[in-house]
Amino acid sequence: MRAVILEKGFRYYTDMRAVLKPIRNDFKKYNWLITDCECNHHPDARIPFNTEHIWISGDDFLEIIDEHDIQFIWAVFSAIPKNILVDEALKYEMPFADGYTGFWENPISIQHPLADIEIVPWDSGLVLLISKNEDIITRFQNSFPLCEDLVDYNAKG
Repeated sequence: MRAVILEKGFRYYTDMRAVLKPIRNDFKKYNWLITDCECNHHPDARIPFNTEHIWISGDDFLEIIDEHDIQFIWAVFSAIPKNILVDEALKYEMPFADGYTGFWENPISIQHPLADIEIVPWDSGLVLLISKNEDIITRFQNSFPLCEDLVDYNAKG
């Protein structure tokens, strides 16, 4: 498992259209559990306001991101393999961003035990990407060369 933090050299960390560009093909392989979500606005009923969780297909999630200028201020996007049903995913504690200290401690882990990827827009100031698939991290690093390995970042204290 690898993780990176992007907090340098990028103008808008909450613009998921730009942030997700290097990994957007992976989105279609998953259903996405969105939790702890705070946006600048909610222009699509598939991303409702003030809800505990959102379960959405990768195709629908990308469509919303492409069609609307939504800034995700806080959120946790958990990639759940398509063969896992929503009822099974909801049996676990819901991931959260605001106040979760595990991002800043090594070893890094994904909060939801069924997720393969976790993407966290964190207070508009940075984005975290944690993945079991090293290729996803590599593609992200190639697109955003100023991102840092989160383990190294945490070790600097």
